[in-house]
Amino acid sequence: MGLPLGLLSAAPASAHGHGHSRSHGQPMAFQPIEGSAYDRMSADWSEPLVAPEGFRQKLVADETVLDIYGGGADDLTDMNTVNETGHRAGRYLYRTHEVSSNGAVSVIDLKTGEAKVIAQRADWRRLDGVRWTPWGSLLVTEETSGGRVFEVFLDRKDLTKVTRVEERRQLGILRHEGIDVLPDGTVFVIDELNGGSVYKFVPARRGDLSEGRLHALKINGLSDAAQKWNPETYGEKTGAFTWVPLDKEQVLSDADAASNAVNATEFGRPEDVEIIGDTLYVANTSENRVVAVNLRKNVLSAFVQAGVNAPVEDRAAGITGFKSPDNLAEGPDGRLWIVEDNYASDIWVAGRDRDRDGAADTTELFASLKDPGAEVSGIYFGKDPKTLFFSVQHPDKPLADGTWKITRRR
Repeated sequence: MGLPLGLLSAAPASAHGHGHSRSHGQPMAFQPIEGSAYDRMSADWSEPLVAPEGFRQKLVADETVLDIYGGGADDLTDMNTVNETGHRAGRYLYRTHEVSSNGAVSVIDLKTGEAKVIAQRADWRRLDGVRWTPWGSLLVTEETSGGRVFEVFLDRKDLTKVTRVEERRQLGILRHEGIDVLPDGTVFVIDELNGGSVYKFVPARRGDLSEGRLHALKINGLSDAAQKWNPETYGEKTGAFTWVPLDKEQVLSDADAASNAVNATEFGRPEDVEIIGDTLYVANTSENRVVAVNLRKNVLSAFVQAGVNAPVEDRAAGITGFKSPDNLAEGPDGRLWIVEDNYASDIWVAGRDRDRDGAADTTELFASLKDPGAEVSGIYFGKDPKTLFFSVQHPDKPLADGTWKITRRR
């Protein structure tokens, strides 16, 4: 079973700082749960998460509502976003489906509950990231070798209808997963690989991704050898950095090769990105840490790291810990939410960095997934600050691949 909450909280705040108080007055204020759902695993569940008291879990849509692939095949529901701007902002939830071919983008009308596929192509492979742009389109990524970014344009009068899809090779051919966009049109992507880098695309014109320059992050002062991925030395990869422009032609076929040509910094499976204020957060899964990339000061720090400001997992002993961070979300109060690609798939909330040392002062365990074969993905806050959307992917429970929401009771 999970480690009791009191033991998780026993270490000083600088070491764990876990779960010792409730954040009163915040939209998603919660009392942290005691530990991972190790002793509650079952494919027979009516609610997928072990969650704090005062929260309600509700199905948005699973394969009993919309079964895209049928025949017992998982829909592999993955990342989520809503129409964040414009008319009826927040009404439509868009989802990617991470299947190996014939990938799809689906939409759920959150007012009526209607769910349908709005785009599907035989050549789409492992669709993963999805993000609403400030100019009202969707960016969709492929998490696979040779992965691409697509921009999906919607009918302004009917946001469940796709008018066209454009391939955006200028953002790099990579093993894409997470993607995020600044208001000025700058796009951040990553290469989901042990040895993957972090990238910034600067468009020539805001809202036009057909022309611009891709850059890779390179930490200053490291030797070329030290920039390479090494599971023993990743902790040394902090400090001031530079965005290095990449060869404009090479990124169209292999952005990883382009970043290697300039000896850009390599990380352990960077999988998702999230911009909060002037900071880009990156989940480095095989490093068991989330790094903070300060976009104003050009400094990278370890924001959450197992054994530093989050507990270390020992699953065999039933000890809850922080392992394999995967997807990220901005909470309604500006804190960072993190979900693991792990057994059990836990959702953590990082505290603020009040002492300005580049690291979260606390970490708190919000929830844990009960299904033994599944993981949580696509954590996302839409327009309601008291509602977190999340996907349950490849569950042992039949026809349960889908999207849920967990809401703090009013």
